[in-house]
Amino acid sequence: MAKETGKPKRKKKIKMIVTILVLLLIASLWSWYPFTETITVELGKEGAEVVRIALVTDLHSCSYGENERDLEDMIRKAEPDIVVLGGDFFDDVQPDDNAKKLALWLSMHYPCYYVTGNHEYWSGRAGEMKAYLQELGIHVLAGDCETITVNGRILDICGVDDPDGGTDGEWKKQLDAAWEATSVGHVRILISHRPERVEYYEQYGFDLVLCGHAHAGQFLIPFVNRGILAPNQGLFPEYVNGRYDLKNGSIMIVSRGLARESTPLPRFFNHPELLIVEVK
Repeated sequence: MAKETGKPKRKKKIKMIVTILVLLLIASLWSWYPFTETITVELGKEGAEVVRIALVTDLHSCSYGENERDLEDMIRKAEPDIVVLGGDFFDDVQPDDNAKKLALWLSMHYPCYYVTGNHEYWSGRAGEMKAYLQELGIHVLAGDCETITVNGRILDICGVDDPDGGTDGEWKKQLDAAWEATSVGHVRILISHRPERVEYYEQYGFDLVLCGHAHAGQFLIPFVNRGILAPNQGLFPEYVNGRYDLKNGSIMIVSRGLARESTPLPRFFNHPELLIVEVK
């Protein structure tokens, strides 16, 4: 049997490289488009109606159509009762325009609750960003807890600043203050940008902890729900996407986030998401 010459081998190698590049291009293009995902959790008293929470994290002021219309349409179709802005809504490099357009629209249609992310603090303008949202009527939470009734359920909506806004001790004081303002019998929800701080969340009894920050590890490994690299978690991070049941009984939900053009690397197998949390 004749051996393959160098030329056919080179052709096979080129075909293989081209195939891999095409597959990577397809994965990158697919990963550019946002999806709406829904996670259902069972909490609170029986008989109450479902509460739908839209978790909007890590927008980084990225563009979703003219005047953010594409993202607005996704949120509208999801029919949330409340909207949670889980940090890095603004960015330290991208202009504020897209974030402001979306915030204005959201404030006119839904009760909204916001916490800072690290990029708001990296911008050096976190106070200015908070003030803008407050002027729109969006609830800015920083160690605070607000009690609301939605569809027959009493919710304690709590939130803390990103740790980059101060020291760990100051951040822990915000957690303490938020927890102390909650009540037994209410659905206790904590909004915190950072999913990697599980050891802190397990010291409290929040029913739900809503997070972002990890961008699903940027390159999400298919079928195993692990990413390649996430901030503050390093290689092969543990908390990147979806539901995690913590040791103390809390449920932590981590959104993949909505960052696109703001990231230096493209997303692979990891589309941006609008995450809907259904409380049953």
